[in-house]
Amino acid sequence: MEVRFVLLQKSIMKIKNTISIIVFIFTSASLQAQSVVVSGMVKDTKKREPLPYVNILVKNQNDSSFVVGTVTDESGVFKLSPIKSGQYFITYSYVGYKPKSEKLEIGRLSEYLDLSSIFLEEMAEELSEVIVSGSREEVEAALDKKTFSLEENISQLGGSVLQALQNLPGITIDQNGTVFLRGSDKVAILLDGKQTAITGIGAQSGLENFPASSIEKIEIINNPSSKYDATGNAGIINIIFKKEKEEGWNGKVGMIAGLGNLFEKRESLPGLRDQYRFTPKLNPSLSLNYKKDKINFFFQGDVLWHQQMMKSEFTDRVFEDGTAIRQQYIENRTQPIYNFRTGLDWNPNENNSFTFSGLFNYRAYTDLGDILYQNALTNQQQRLWQYFENEVNQTLFATITHTYKFKQPGHQLTSSFNYSFRRKDEVFYFTNEELDFIGTDTTALIADENIFDLTMDYIKPLRAGRMELGTKQRARVFPNLITFSPGNNSILDPGLAGSAEYQEWLSAVYGNYIYEKNKWELETGLRVEYVKVDYLVDPNHAVFESAGFDYFEPFPSLRASYYINDLSNFSIFYNRRVDRPEEKNLRAFPTYADPEILSIGNPTLIPQFTQSVEAGYKKSNDQGYFYGAIYHRASTNLLTRITTEVPNSTRLVTIDQNAGRGWNTGIELVISQKIGDIFTLNSNANIYQNRIGAFSLNNAYPSDINFSRSEESNFTGNVKVNGLLKLPKSLDVQLTAIYLAPDIVPQGRILSRYHLDGGVTKKIQEGNGELFLNATDIFNTLLIRYRLEGNDFTLNSNDYFETQVFRLGYSYRF
Repeated sequence: MEVRFVLLQKSIMKIKNTISIIVFIFTSASLQAQSVVVSGMVKDTKKREPLPYVNILVKNQNDSSFVVGTVTDESGVFKLSPIKSGQYFITYSYVGYKPKSEKLEIGRLSEYLDLSSIFLEEMAEELSEVIVSGSREEVEAALDKKTFSLEENISQLGGSVLQALQNLPGITIDQNGTVFLRGSDKVAILLDGKQTAITGIGAQSGLENFPASSIEKIEIINNPSSKYDATGNAGIINIIFKKEKEEGWNGKVGMIAGLGNLFEKRESLPGLRDQYRFTPKLNPSLSLNYKKDKINFFFQGDVLWHQQMMKSEFTDRVFEDGTAIRQQYIENRTQPIYNFRTGLDWNPNENNSFTFSGLFNYRAYTDLGDILYQNALTNQQQRLWQYFENEVNQTLFATITHTYKFKQPGHQLTSSFNYSFRRKDEVFYFTNEELDFIGTDTTALIADENIFDLTMDYIKPLRAGRMELGTKQRARVFPNLITFSPGNNSILDPGLAGSAEYQEWLSAVYGNYIYEKNKWELETGLRVEYVKVDYLVDPNHAVFESAGFDYFEPFPSLRASYYINDLSNFSIFYNRRVDRPEEKNLRAFPTYADPEILSIGNPTLIPQFTQSVEAGYKKSNDQGYFYGAIYHRASTNLLTRITTEVPNSTRLVTIDQNAGRGWNTGIELVISQKIGDIFTLNSNANIYQNRIGAFSLNNAYPSDINFSRSEESNFTGNVKVNGLLKLPKSLDVQLTAIYLAPDIVPQGRILSRYHLDGGVTKKIQEGNGELFLNATDIFNTLLIRYRLEGNDFTLNSNDYFETQVFRLGYSYRF
């Protein structure tokens, strides 16, 4: 009789648990998309053994409304999802055991939470059900990262990533294509979260190489945590490529055509080649994706072919003795860029996943340069300098990534090996036409960069947050060789030619801890890096010797957030970061593109260190949000460039230098608001004080020239206003206005800039096709103006480079 009773009890238990499984699965399927996954294991208190088929319920605190439920598997493990951020009670019940109820707090930072082991006690009598209450809605929390979809950046569709960036909050671009974030050009650029030779290691480069059509979104991280590389004091820009995730074959094909420089901003001086006008732009692209079962294959290919007037710069040099030189520098470029990206995601089982991917970038361009020099007082021509430059850049980036997922959701170890190779092959052919002779010269540079990166990242979900640990090892070798081939009446300095090699070794470890409790969030971490850089210079070099630097430094980070209510929160940030001089900053060879204003690196540079603090406030509503921040940055060993005169000459030399200390203190305001049903206004203002401390230094070429400057400060900033109008029949219209106020640099001042961009998109073919028309710098108002002050000279420059481009494009998704 007793045996029959036991069998009956087990049968009833199985039926009850089966019904529970069906109910919970059905209910869970009706919920919204996953937000947080909660996991754990239920065990017997005495035996310490796992309990299978335990019923688990999650309810809101204030009204006991059901949220989600499940049962443990045969090994006692459970997984609950999706659960939004808020305060709940979680209840465990099992036949023959006392029900157990606990508070459950779900934060906003961690996608996975681990409740570890939960112990249930056998009961002698039935207990009544526990009823509890409380609730909280989910709100946006990531104050440290802003994400922007390029599909919504209508006025910049069809251009490069570099052009698309200038519409984003806090970002400005100078005439050389350098990106500034909150007034600093020390920005780290990542591709899919990784540094590559294409976009620069520890610095920025090559953003003009990628068409915006190949990019899904861009992340701006002003205050990176310790898990990121310590480089980039202003922050990180992460460029994320498109990758489809639908089953089977799918893809997208597109074609973009455009014309630039339709109207001449300023007429050229007589005797120069014509500026490129009506410059053509073409950008065909194709992306393919195939996903089935455990395999996901992806491919992207695009061509960005264009002509462009890179420079039309008018410069006046005025010296203390009254001598005045006026020059105009024109550079016309023809450039094809090819990008091919392919890879494979393979998931052989639930625990392991692999990604194999490769990116190849080929960029070749020919530049035709003309510089006319004349006496500014008499307008008499003194020299006509012309060059033909042929440069080819080839870059390969390959990566293998393995992720091992432990049984607990979110508990994983990711290992990645990355290899980057870049070859630069550059030849300049110069012609120097002066009053009484004609000279010819040739210079050639070949450089090969090899980068090996090994990273490991470990994530362990906790009951109220998560723990992150990791390491990164890097070896980087960058040999280069420059040769001078002097012709008749050569102006080249043969003592500056030769070979050099940049060598870098980096070893880093980090730990990051995220904790969430009630209305508080805390993220704190520490990264420790050892870096050794050697720059080996040809022993026959006339000016510089081999040099380098090394450091073993901690880089802490901190973020604390408090949620005033569901729609408003306050955060504070702190981090310490570094900017190492890049190979191009150390390069001991000059460029003769402008022979009267030479440019050369400096092997004696040391890293720039920066500490940053910020306090931010965000207020959301149904139609948008407001974000305001106050920030302060303090830097030592400022990396900059200083121009000094060549004794007994009107020539100048610009050399990379460390220039003392600098401070940036400012406020950033971002407002995004939907007005009515069809109009959205996005506006951003960044206003800050830029202060540069007094410094004194020595420019070593062509002879020692001392330069010093007293402390300077300036209030500056930029404002961007973006309006998006959504009209009937899938027609969108966007206008973007940008204003940049005057600012100071260690040796002078940059004047104000402003321009207006606009675009229109139209969905066709049942939403699968799209047409767009846009224009950058519609009124052709953007130019770069700056002033430099040296010991015995002043320099004023106005660059009327190409900024106005009209584009028409079509894309089709299949």
